[in-house]
Amino acid sequence: MKQQLQQRLQKLKVEFESGQKVLAELEAKHTNVQNTLLRIQGAIQVLEEELAKAHEDEPSVSTNALDAKTINATNGTVSQVATSNQ
Repeated sequence: MKQQLQQRLQKLKVEFESGQKVLAELEAKHTNVQNTLLRIQGAIQVLEEELAKAHEDEPSVSTNALDAKTINATNGTVSQVATSNQ
């Protein structure tokens, strides 16, 4: 009987150690995921702020403007185009 109790005790200790290892791995994964989410959240915030700033810096489009800038899609150069509303 005593030998059975000792064997059972040894098995439980092995299971306990195994459970502690699994828990440590899960906690490490949790920390890694949490850090990744914080970095993603920071990147989202920066991009949203930059988009808001870019939106504020955009000139309002007027239909009676004398000049308009256009970007040539083939080579990315900027050229001046005069409108006919003078």
